[in-house]
Amino acid sequence: MPELPEVEALTRFLRGRVVGHAIASVRLASISALKTFDPPLSALEGATVTAAERHGKFVDLDAGGTHLVFHLARAGWLRWYDTLPTTPVKPGKSPLAMRLRLDDDAGFDLTEAGTKKSLAVYVVRDPSDVPGIARLGPDPTSPDFSLDDFAAVLRGRRTQIKGVLRDQSVFAGIGNAYSDEILHAARMSPYALAATLTPEQVGTLYSAMRDTLAEAVTVASGKPPADLKDAKRRGMQVHGRTGETCPVCGDTVRQVIFADSTFQYCPTCQTGGKPLADRLRSRLVK
Repeated sequence: MPELPEVEALTRFLRGRVVGHAIASVRLASISALKTFDPPLSALEGATVTAAERHGKFVDLDAGGTHLVFHLARAGWLRWYDTLPTTPVKPGKSPLAMRLRLDDDAGFDLTEAGTKKSLAVYVVRDPSDVPGIARLGPDPTSPDFSLDDFAAVLRGRRTQIKGVLRDQSVFAGIGNAYSDEILHAARMSPYALAATLTPEQVGTLYSAMRDTLAEAVTVASGKPPADLKDAKRRGMQVHGRTGETCPVCGDTVRQVIFADSTFQYCPTCQTGGKPLADRLRSRLVK
């Protein structure tokens, strides 16, 4: 799933390619991807894109006051073309969900792999009309988001820190992959309770979060969409690296499997050398 760094890079890429261009056409291949009906998709056609912004994991293209907002979900992606294919867009079983063509025949496809379709497209008058955006917590990369703000968010939350970092209503844009990376950088167990962290641990976690995300944004920015997935994989220290060697201490990276996801961690760096039980609702092995 693309997370804050990849979505930020996509937004910057689109800002440099689409702003100032008129939308010639928007064609939907997956009816279920469109989550709104007013304004209609056709309201975008003929409008000039004036801005491209990111809200958490959402991309927002402002076309003269009508906003095209999309969320790529777990298996979605954006494919850019300097010259779009001329083949007609037809509903069907292909990965194609939507195609947007600009006035210079450049544009992009939104695609989604697999049979579980979660990619979402919205046409709204204000980004806050999208429920997922309205629920977002603060952006952890914002210059205004201070250590005091971070500590205030964690205070009183007797939930595991891994889940707190991933909760979009708490922190906008962090998902499974970067929460693994942040916790590894902070040398913290995914099961540590947010409310029990010491001020020193909170400070360490805040720095790890800011540094990890800032570095990932720097690495991703300037790359075309086709290169972002590989760049993300190469930058991971523990996420997606089960069975490999931790680059910090040399221990073996382990994973925990849940019903619909997995996460990775280093026992030596994060859990005092104790492996976490690899089962649903696992706890530290006593």
